[in-house]
Amino acid sequence: MNWSAVAAIYRFEMARFFRTITQSLVSPVLSTSLYFVVFGAAIGSRIDQVEGVPYGAFIVPGLIMLTVLTQATSNASFGIYFPKFIGTMYEILSAPIGYVEIVLGYVGAAATKALFIGVIILVTSFFFVDMTILHPLVMVAFLILTCVSFALLGFIIGIWAKNFEQLQLVPLLVITPLVFLGGSFYSISMLPPFWQGVTLFNPVVYLVSGFRWSFFGTADVPVAISLVAIAAFLGIMLAVTAWIFRTGWRLKQ
Repeated sequence: MNWSAVAAIYRFEMARFFRTITQSLVSPVLSTSLYFVVFGAAIGSRIDQVEGVPYGAFIVPGLIMLTVLTQATSNASFGIYFPKFIGTMYEILSAPIGYVEIVLGYVGAAATKALFIGVIILVTSFFFVDMTILHPLVMVAFLILTCVSFALLGFIIGIWAKNFEQLQLVPLLVITPLVFLGGSFYSISMLPPFWQGVTLFNPVVYLVSGFRWSFFGTADVPVAISLVAIAAFLGIMLAVTAWIFRTGWRLKQ
């Protein structure tokens, strides 16, 4: 394992993150604060509690997941797409480093950025609501697994994309709607029975539900199923990434 190569890619990606700190960090935090104001004040005044949890606190895990999923995917996809766009990907592929080092560097940096933003939003939420995290270790585990899994997804999207429009297609038109429809701002038990069944086909439901359980001890689906779901998704992303580098799909063309 060439850890020097991993560290070089990781440092380069993190340096880009801090060079664009306004766009990378301040913008997501401000957007999340607006969600707290709109949903917490406007809707929270009409909905007192959801499953015994004040509505303002109830939406915190969903807001963190919304930001973490989109940021992990976007950062990883842009991080690997830009070397393809400017042609430096061929230099990376021809360098004396393996595919594992490349994935660790780019995915590790994207996951770190998303984790950093998620923690900042969590800290920010304490200025708006009063809450206690019942299972902090489980919360950290869910957050890390989610960051790594969706950073891998973003890495795959970055390799697949042929232009900047395709790069934003999945985060904007797939992930964000799934998060909004995945119980981020409501409990799926509030839906009619038919739509509860339909919602269970949304994979984000299991992420949000498990993450919310770590905060309040309540969940729409059993937490064990949520852990299995995120582990299965991580396994699929690893398998797809391995196949891409084994075949050279969209990399050696």
